Amino acid sequence: MKILVDADACPVVAIVERVAKEKNIRVILVCDNAHVLRSEYSEVVIVDRGADAADFKLFSLSEKGDVIVTQDYGVAVMALGKGVRAIHQSGKWYTNENIDTMLMERHIAKSERRKSGKSHLKGPKKRTEEDDVKFEESFRRMLETR
Repeated sequence: MKILVDADACPVVAIVERVAKEKNIRVILVCDNAHVLRSEYSEVVIVDRGADAADFKLFSLSEKGDVIVTQDYGVAVMALGKGVRAIHQSGKWYTNENIDTMLMERHIAKSERRKSGKSHLKGPKKRTEEDDVKFEESFRRMLETR
């Protein structure tokens, strides 16, 4: 098992690396060349900028039994189809049981924003220490579950 991280602007890289190091699990951080990323622990894979280039590289490096950390639902869908477990930076697990609902909720929210003319959101709320604790607890459970 290895852990692959969709590392473009991912706020939980340090948590993933710390937990992985404790458990002696290999980590691969994938990002595009618009980001500067270095790691003392993880392998860093940098791809050229392009629509979904990092996502496709992440998927191509994954194997059944691996774990992917991503906020991208599309990556999660591909991962699940390959037998790869996936977790959102919030700590929510993507599963075959919940992915359809998550995709539908995202579609409905996007449609509502478009209808209201509010296509640009303020962005995500500021990440808290509680968010990090929640992610770490969920991530540890995922790694312990086969």
